[in-house]
Amino acid sequence: QVQVVESGGGLVQAGGSLRVSCAVSGRTFSPYAMAWFRQVPEKEREFVASINWNDNTYYEASVKGRFTISRDNAKDTVYLQMNSLKPDDTAVYYCAVGEYLATTSKRTLPGVYVYWGQGTQVTVSS
Repeated sequence: QVQVVESGGGLVQAGGSLRVSCAVSGRTFSPYAMAWFRQVPEKEREFVASINWNDNTYYEASVKGRFTISRDNAKDTVYLQMNSLKPDDTAVYYCAVGEYLATTSKRTLPGVYVYWGQGTQVTVSS
């Protein structure tokens, strides 16, 4: 059984940095992609960034240049380093694991991801 567990959220001032982590266990499929989404109340879940099995990375326009997604294959862990944080970045951040469709242009769609974590709150104060 695949388990996805996020950690590292918290409260930070605007302009600060934070790193969230996502550990995956029990994965048996490939090729695959791992991604971060975020969601605020009453809004749809929004794609933030993803990384494919071949280390190609993709970012939502508003975070490009500020956020960096990376992974440690040995630990089956993906990280999201968030710099120059803004109050608009406040959200619950979710980690997702996908199969083939998540490595394609459909990567921004939550529905193509198979496994999800429980989410971690990131709050950026002004």
